[in-house]
Parts: sequence; structure tokens; C-alpha cells
Amino acid sequence: MSAQPDSLAPASPFGLSLPDYPWDAMAPYKAIAARHGDGPVDLSLGTPVDSTPDVVREALIRSANAPGYPGAHGTASLREAIAQWFTRRRGIDNLDPQSIMPTVGSKELIAWLPFMLGLGPMDVVVRPKIAYPTYDIGAKLCGATSVACDSLEELDPATLRRVRMVWINSPGNPTGQVRDAQSMKTLVSQAREIGAVVASDECYAELGWDSWDMGTGGERIPCVLESEVSGGSTKGLLSLYSLSKQSNLAGYRAAFVAGDEKIMASLVNTRKHAGMIVPSPIMAAMEAALNDEEHVRIQKAAYRRRREILLPALQSIGFNVEHSEAGLYLWATAGQDTWHTVQFLAEQGIIVGPGSFYGRAGEGYVRFSITGSDERIAAAAERLTAAELPRKAPS
Repeated sequence: MSAQPDSLAPASPFGLSLPDYPWDAMAPYKAIAARHGDGPVDLSLGTPVDSTPDVVREALIRSANAPGYPGAHGTASLREAIAQWFTRRRGIDNLDPQSIMPTVGSKELIAWLPFMLGLGPMDVVVRPKIAYPTYDIGAKLCGATSVACDSLEELDPATLRRVRMVWINSPGNPTGQVRDAQSMKTLVSQAREIGAVVASDECYAELGWDSWDMGTGGERIPCVLESEVSGGSTKGLLSLYSLSKQSNLAGYRAAFVAGDEKIMASLVNTRKHAGMIVPSPIMAAMEAALNDEEHVRIQKAAYRRRREILLPALQSIGFNVEHSEAGLYLWATAGQDTWHTVQFLAEQGIIVGPGSFYGRAGEGYVRFSITGSDERIAAAAERLTAAELPRKAPS
């Protein structure tokens, strides 16, 4: 069976008609959780709760006097720091700093990239079957069609001819699944054959666990720009990364993209015209974060500790945790309807992300974030182990 587009709201003659923001549907469940005697534990979003590192805040303060306009391409020193980070942490040698650009967080780039690449109503954007909703929104913003599939071999010939852009998300949100280098290489080769751009959202690449945890002897999570995947060429390839997770910089909106030099030159030019520019003090803070690896190690240790508390608690009452080998989430199912599970957890005072927010293939799953504080993660684990998971939804 060939892959089909996920449904989106119909076009409107009066501007864009986008789907309702999905998280608004969580309001009644948040109200249920708020009634818990010990307060709610909100594990629905992957928003950092720990402090922004001192080294970053100090850099921000030092650069606060910034009367002039910044450049859309970023400072030369920031781009060099990003290039060196790619070498140290992602195994990418000789990346040209000219092919690097900071962005106002990664979400804005994900949403606007199909438009900035010149895609339109006749084009198809491919995204993973279970995926961050903004990939679909990006296609909607330029009038393209979004199709959910994990391999271009799933597409019928007519659809394949229209594919102009392919999203990879590894480690994946919400599943935490990691694509190995061979899998990525195959997808890159297929995309190049049809002239499609491959954009790889790699925002959780520093947060591998178990066999993907470099800190405990595991493998490095593959990057789309590494030679084993790319064949030694960045042609048609883009790698996106965010400092929100590794450095607690979600509030700074600090991210970057690197890859194909021709595409990057076009993106820089477009963003100059549109005024999509990272503020100078934020660029200085990003540079400080990239040049300091100790705070990343400390933060990852905190997430590892929380994960090791929450994971066995989920398994102890019958949740099946799938994938979740990297990233900030545990992707789990109780073998029931998503919203029945959301309701059950809200009654325990725990708020989670409904799997159905991430596409049709997410139905029946929920997403637990490990970004809660130590105290809130411990409270969630205690509540879970004291609860009894219903075997089926009430009739």
C-alpha cells in the first residue's frame, strides 16, 4: 500500500488556514492532573527545566551592548565554532564555515524551509510516519503536499516524481529512534536520484543512550553530512541542530544549519531579505556553549538519571516502551486508545504527550518527557508504581 498524505485543513481565501494547535486539546487533561494532592507532573513537553549554564549567561552579558545590526549569516567566529563542533562531536571534517548559518531556533527553520527552497503546490515533502507536526506545517505554508513515509520505495511513481524534499529526523521526536548510517545513506541516494533535498533534523544527537551513548562506550549517532552517509559530498544535504536540549537554551532560540554550499548561499540571501536574523548577544552565547563541553556532559548525566528512574516505573505497570534509544522521551503504549491512556495518566496527576499528535502511526502511544526536575520525575515514578494500569477502555 503506497503512502498517503496526512490530512491538513483546507485552504482559505483569507490567508492561511492551518490546523488548530494540537496542544490546546490537552487543557481538560491538565485540569484533571492539577487536582492531584501533590500537584501535577507535566511530562508532556520537552522543555528544559534546568538552569542555563553560567558560561553561556556570562557570554550573553558580555555581549549585551549590541547597538548595530547583526548579519543573517552569523559572525565568522560563531560559524568557525560550529564547524569545529561538527568535527569534534559529529565526525565531520573540513566543513566550510561559509556553508553554516545560525537560525532563530530550529522550529522556525523547519517550518519555513520548504518555502525558502522554493517549493509550491505541485511539490511533495516527505516526512517520517511518526513525526514532529511542524514538518507538515512547513509543507502547508508553501502549498506543498506532505506525505508520511520512512522509505521512498513506499511511494507510487506519480508521487515520487513530485518529491522535492525529504525530512530525516534522527534521533526521532517522539520515538527516540536512531537511523543507522546505512539506512540514511540509502535514503540520501534515493533522494539524489530524483533531485530532492534531504534535510536531517538532528537536534537530539548528543543524547544517545545504551548502544548510542558515546559517554559509556557506545557509537556516535550518524550525521547526514558524514562521509559514510553522504559519500563525501554535501550536495543536496542539510543538517539541522539546536542547542535547546544539550545546553538548556530553549529560551535563547539558538540553533544552526549546515550543508550544501549552493543551498546555504540561497538560504542566507533569503533570510537577509526577510530579516530572519539571530541577535548578536545570542550568537555570542551560542559560541560559548559550543566551545564548552563540560556543561553538556553534566546535563546529559541529569537526563540519564531521570530516565533510569522513569523507564522501569513505566515497565513495572505494563507499559511497553519502544525505541527511545536516544533523545528526551520515552515512547510508550499501554495497548489502548491514546486518549484513554492520557486520561488514566491525568488521573494519576501525570500529563503526557498524545501519540496521535505525531501522525496516524502514533495512535495508541503516548510520549513521556524526561525533562522534569529530579523531584517531579521521582514523583511520577512513585505514582506509576502505585497505580494499576487498566487492561482495556471502559465500554
